[in-house]
Amino acid sequence: MSLRRTRDDEDRFRLFAAGAVGPLARLAYLLCGDRHLAEDLAQACLIRMYQAWPRLDRQDALDGYARRVLLRCWLNELRRPWRRAESRTGIVPDLADDRSDPALGVGSDHVKDLLRRALAEIPPRQRAAVVLRYWSQLSVTETAAVLRCSEGTVKSQTARGLTALRAAMTRLGGNAALIRELST
Repeated sequence: MSLRRTRDDEDRFRLFAAGAVGPLARLAYLLCGDRHLAEDLAQACLIRMYQAWPRLDRQDALDGYARRVLLRCWLNELRRPWRRAESRTGIVPDLADDRSDPALGVGSDHVKDLLRRALAEIPPRQRAAVVLRYWSQLSVTETAAVLRCSEGTVKSQTARGLTALRAAMTRLGGNAALIRELST
């Protein structure tokens, strides 16, 4: 009996992971701005989800839980001192599969690059609030639950993040129409 339950759990996890890996990688890319790190974060998130899978009761809340786990993986990655000291200037000998690029889901090349560089300039908590609110389209309450903070903190971090994002985009040469769109 328990063998069948385990097999069913694994089948449900495989279905969930197959559908969630792309959106998680795109969200991670917006948070960190690095394609390879985004893929690593999505994989780490799914590994943690797999370990906790038997304990997850509410199948309807899996997407929110996955975003929260991904955010924690990213914040943990920021705390690792070796990541800050690592040099990423070398050439990777393998060929990338462009179809799996999480950056493809963000938008046109110019806007995508501008947004990525501008997001990289704002502080991590503000970046997380902006990405969760406007890319993942979470409500203030849902974002507060993912970030484990109050709704007021989400509102202030989002407002400060948008202001910093607009300033960064202006500095980086974003066009006025795109910056105005961020103002609304």
